[in-house]
Amino acid sequence: MAAIIDIKDLTKTYEDRTVVDHLNLQIEEGEIFGLLGPNGAGKTTTLLMLTTLKPPTSGTALINGFDITKRPDKVRKSIGIVFQEPSTDEILTGYENLKLHGWLYDMPDHLLKERITDVLQLVNLTDRKDDLVKRYSGGMRRRLELARGLMHHPKVLFLDEPTLGLDPQSREGLWRYIEKLAQEKNMTIILTTHYMDEADRLCNRLAIMDKGKIVVLDTPKQLKANLGGDIVRLKAPHLDQERLKALPYVKKISPCDGELCLTVENASSHLQEILTLVGKVDSVEVRIPTLDDVFLHYTGKALKNSDAQGGWTSGPMTGEANE
Repeated sequence: MAAIIDIKDLTKTYEDRTVVDHLNLQIEEGEIFGLLGPNGAGKTTTLLMLTTLKPPTSGTALINGFDITKRPDKVRKSIGIVFQEPSTDEILTGYENLKLHGWLYDMPDHLLKERITDVLQLVNLTDRKDDLVKRYSGGMRRRLELARGLMHHPKVLFLDEPTLGLDPQSREGLWRYIEKLAQEKNMTIILTTHYMDEADRLCNRLAIMDKGKIVVLDTPKQLKANLGGDIVRLKAPHLDQERLKALPYVKKISPCDGELCLTVENASSHLQEILTLVGKVDSVEVRIPTLDDVFLHYTGKALKNSDAQGGWTSGPMTGEANE
């Protein structure tokens, strides 16, 4: 597959602070790509530059073959965005919101009606299209936001925290829509999320950013495998870390919420020896690695679901890029 996004030395600085530091990345057509990172890592600024809402200090990117600095108008016609904060008009119906969006893209009437019918059917809102948006549930409103982002058949769709605040049933439904878009429409989807289960379920590949750079990039499966073992979490009155570090099958030791997390090769075979060495324990947990463990390993920080802040500010996609 060809790269539909080609990022070349993309950089953003503010006075003496570099927020995005010479980023290089290629994302393939039809790929669901996750961009993760703690607050302040540079991921939001990266997405603002890719969507032409903020100009880079240096470097550039090609999206669908168009340069974000030289042809922002063509880039905007190639992309759709679903912002973290709701941006549909509550006093309009679902249909009216979609119609207004189509007018902003100067769609002819016959095409506008066809696209509205298609996207409403895709997100299962046809029977609620004439209801005011203020009467929609959270899940319905997110689906309408997704439908609006698909109106002009974008080649690339940016989703900023798409399931933030949704109940489990609504999240599962939205995941299925996202997977369907990639599989059936060959749409490239760039996803930011603070939910590691979401990234694990949806993303073909994901990158973790920290301090303006990509610190690791791979498939979720390979990222977890790269940790080199199972996770053993211990809580005990006395933990001799030096003796634990000396064990050849203990690959990493890190504190986690007042306890100790060990990355242990083939933990089931070595757990008894570890417990004998530790002595009295208050609790012990053994599990396979998750993306939360990957995130902690590469950034030194835990990614909290409740910490999903700092999303994009919704704004117009016409005219010059916003500063």
